[in-house]
Amino acid sequence: MSTLLDKRKFYIDGAWVEPAAARDLEVTDPSTEEAVAVISIGDQADTDAAVAAAKRAFPAWSATPPAERLAHIERVFEIYKARAKDMAWAISHEMGAPQDMSQEDQVGAGAGHIKNFIRAFKNFEFLRPLGDHAPNSMTAWEPIGVVGLITPWNWPMNQVTLKVIPALLAGNTCVLKPSEIAPLSSMLFAEIIDEAGLPKGVFNLVNGDGVGVGTQLSTHQDVEMISFTGSTRAGIAITKAAADSLKKVALELGGKGANVIFADADDKAVIRGAAHCFYNSGQSCNAPTRMLVERSVYDKAVETAAKVANETGVASAHQPGSHIGPVVSKGQWEKIQDLIQKGIDEGARLVAGGTGLPEGVNRGYFVRPTVFADVSNDMTIAQQEIFGPVLSIIPFDTEEEAIRIANDTPYGLTNYVQTQDGARRNRVARQLRSGMVETNGMSRGAGSAFGGVKMSGRAREGGVMGLEEFMDSKEISGWDRDA
Repeated sequence: MSTLLDKRKFYIDGAWVEPAAARDLEVTDPSTEEAVAVISIGDQADTDAAVAAAKRAFPAWSATPPAERLAHIERVFEIYKARAKDMAWAISHEMGAPQDMSQEDQVGAGAGHIKNFIRAFKNFEFLRPLGDHAPNSMTAWEPIGVVGLITPWNWPMNQVTLKVIPALLAGNTCVLKPSEIAPLSSMLFAEIIDEAGLPKGVFNLVNGDGVGVGTQLSTHQDVEMISFTGSTRAGIAITKAAADSLKKVALELGGKGANVIFADADDKAVIRGAAHCFYNSGQSCNAPTRMLVERSVYDKAVETAAKVANETGVASAHQPGSHIGPVVSKGQWEKIQDLIQKGIDEGARLVAGGTGLPEGVNRGYFVRPTVFADVSNDMTIAQQEIFGPVLSIIPFDTEEEAIRIANDTPYGLTNYVQTQDGARRNRVARQLRSGMVETNGMSRGAGSAFGGVKMSGRAREGGVMGLEEFMDSKEISGWDRDA
């Protein structure tokens, strides 16, 4: 086995520093089940040092002209693009995204968000009149203070850039705690920040787990906001932990997206929906994991989805190609296996995949792309977020029934609608209870806000709304517009 990468240091106050106490944790490559790096798990002293550095840096950084903050982030963007291959390597080895997907989509998502924030920020009005009816009443948008950022392992740079970039552009200082399962990409991001020459203390990184550093940030009196992406269970715990200090909490949590396919949907709707469900090995909160299909085209849809599953390759993240890789950890693999078995036990019809490793695989956390038909929405697999490549197909007879089934979930992140009838498309989209609706395979526009409702949390990340999420508004009367 090759020598482990030594990544034990934290990035605090503009320097790489030793942890206060030695608490090593190995980072495992999910394709091989072998350790690739060793990191440190932070302690209260490390969290306190990072928060203190951010607090010291806040007055000067928040007073820095917006154009200067923008120039720093533009420099970060250039270095990020230059380090794309290194970033793709880190993501593939820490969480299992295949080589090509890691380069194009995982790293690309971060680049896209930075680019969109730069565009949104250039036109951002920090001081706006309330309206023509009140010309001397102004709304000022101002930074919040020290913000704690807690990010997940499934889309590391997607989530880090959705939090760090707007937080810094808005004038906040921050402490990032990436997932301890997939920390290598975030440590590389800290190197990028360092190379870009941001003032010391503006950005800090402390590795740790949710119980430790996550809770320490959530309860810290000098942290004025927590932005968290991850499980609904952890989001509830963070909200409770943050309550005593009344800090702002922004949560982007789980999902159980419904993909409503009407009989007049285009020919590729089922193929597109199944492939999207299996994408990133099913490890996306916005995955369309419940496929609701109109009865007249139901049997054909089941057949098509099973074919997509059977034709989806599963292989090492180290290989090029369009296959899916492993899921992130043994714990996740075991949870997915249990839920697949639960689907079988509760009477869903297994039409592709199933439990166990794919054929010819004897190591790595690989899951067979799995399709269940004849699922009823009260089954465990229809209600719980599986976070693996598992699709549940549910028939419906009427538009009203489809909307009722789609909304019958604790979650409300992304739903999907497939129909050629524009009026129906609009009508159904408005009735679905979710923060986002995508129709006919069309992506949301660049800079559109990402976020949900209900148990999916109510954060709004990306674009103008993503900038405003990291600011407080201040209303000022009697503004002298001639001063």
